[in-house]
Amino acid sequence: MMIRSLLVIVLAFIATTGFAQKKKKKDEPRAMEEVPAAPTTTPAQTPQPVAKDTLPKISPLTQHFARKYATAVQWNDYEVAKDALYDLIIENPQNDSLIFDLALFYYQNQKSASAVLVSNELLARNPKNLGALEIAAGGYEALGVLDKALQSYESLYLLTNNIGTMYKMAFLQYRLKRYKESATSADIILASKEVETLKASYTGADNKPKEYPIKVAVINLKGMIALDQGDKVGAKKLFEEVLAIAPDFTLAKENLAKTKPTAK
Repeated sequence: MMIRSLLVIVLAFIATTGFAQKKKKKDEPRAMEEVPAAPTTTPAQTPQPVAKDTLPKISPLTQHFARKYATAVQWNDYEVAKDALYDLIIENPQNDSLIFDLALFYYQNQKSASAVLVSNELLARNPKNLGALEIAAGGYEALGVLDKALQSYESLYLLTNNIGTMYKMAFLQYRLKRYKESATSADIILASKEVETLKASYTGADNKPKEYPIKVAVINLKGMIALDQGDKVGAKKLFEEVLAIAPDFTLAKENLAKTKPTAK
């Protein structure tokens, strides 16, 4: 699977003066708040040319590894690109962007343990690195280390207030049998404005992936919490509410069947 391509940046780096610290995008659907321009109180100054002696020097090795990386990406050889990325990191150990790309490579290729380890290196440098937090959370979840995954998602939510992150938290809390926390998270999601527009993918009645309103999955989650706690009456109402919105939501149908009295 393709790493988040640095090809353009690498070529620009070779042609100019060095690696720019890229803003992390990581295919994440997180909208950054627009920062208003600061009011101008003094006339703008004429920019002064930068003296050549003050520009960062690029080592020949860094240029070589950058070309190797760009060529490997161009020729679709991502193992070689990964090796070049390691070489670039060794030559530029303070460049967090390179380390992030390595973490992303591992995560995209389902090498979750390595993704977590590399992400933790970034988080040791900056605990508020959003991209590293998200990769660490997903990596821990893939490894089944649910408590660590939840901690990472919680840190991410505190920094972003992202409802998609809260959605992940709610289900992890349920899996960890932290029912009260899961129910609280579900209520926060249902009370949010985004709940009317966000979608979640589940298997439909035809065994094919289908997108449903996130509200459907969250109400179903609340029913599962009630069912696990022995409240079949409350669970039944919640599953029926789900099916009123999405009659083909298979999970709710299956869960509703569990609320029927068992034959003696």
